Amino acid sequence: MTTAIVIDCLKGQSAHRPVLLGFAPADVLYRLSFADILDEDSRRGYQRPFNDRHSQDFRRYIKEPESSTIPLTLNLRPALNDEWRIEELPDGRIRLEISAGAQKIMAQVDCQHRLGHLGDLPIPLPFMCFIELSEREEMEVFSIINSKAKGLSTSLLDYHEAQLAEDLALERPELFIAFKLNNQEDSPWHRRLNLGGKTTSGLKRIVSLRMMQQAIHAFLKATKLSSKGSVEEALRIVLDFWRAVGVVLPQEWANPRKHMLTKGVGVYALFRIAADIVNECRDAGRSCDKRAFITALSDFAGTIDWSTSGPLKGFGGQSGVKQAVEFIREVRKRARYKVVNG
Repeated sequence: MTTAIVIDCLKGQSAHRPVLLGFAPADVLYRLSFADILDEDSRRGYQRPFNDRHSQDFRRYIKEPESSTIPLTLNLRPALNDEWRIEELPDGRIRLEISAGAQKIMAQVDCQHRLGHLGDLPIPLPFMCFIELSEREEMEVFSIINSKAKGLSTSLLDYHEAQLAEDLALERPELFIAFKLNNQEDSPWHRRLNLGGKTTSGLKRIVSLRMMQQAIHAFLKATKLSSKGSVEEALRIVLDFWRAVGVVLPQEWANPRKHMLTKGVGVYALFRIAADIVNECRDAGRSCDKRAFITALSDFAGTIDWSTSGPLKGFGGQSGVKQAVEFIREVRKRARYKVVNG
């Protein structure tokens, strides 16, 4: 009969939260824990996808004679079926007793790559374990610990911020709109933004959440939409604009890999053009809706070569965006002049 796993610990505080401090073999911690990786399809989890090479590098290092590591950060998820219990001993120690049949009872808050390839190694490792944090609290701790971590997706950090915000529309309207673009089924960008997690279905993620929200931020600043009206109205206008893009440039929109519409420069530049159209409609006292965008785009957008081998291919970075905007504005200006004098 398999016996329970017993780990002696000390109980203390990590700032304002109670934690257990202890030591255990790597293979035991591996067997009892898991990484809660963000699944973009189900919207569960919060961590970046597993980096196999990163984890193998740590395995090679930790096997060396003089190796060491800072404590692994874990969280004991709420006990199910009495899988674990904590007993306070008279000498001040804490006994963490885990039932023999327990599965993965601890979340790897900050150690998935250190533990990822240690399932067969009994090397002793230190750990700090939170006690029954909620998934939301875990995400908050992970986000704070890793906000400056090398290689961590900025879009994943944006995802964390969106999940943790009390009122996202008020606090970060650009992020609110970007999320709506990705989540609404009637959006041209539905499930096309890369959130920094993993996905197994749907269209290929062609734009990062970070890039989209930055482009929207510039759009809102240029139009002052978020200050003049509701964020929901700004969202409606953004949706109408991209729907119009799909109508006016159907072939280019249907083939994102071969065209610049959904590349960084294209997204930033088109949002600037959208801002121009919004401001023109406002100045003329006209409503700015899908029809208005289609009318404006139809005058010039079809005359531009949006392919990745066209005139926009050489533009990169913020200076490239500025050049692309100037180029598109000039094409539009010539088209409007031709219509007036045609």
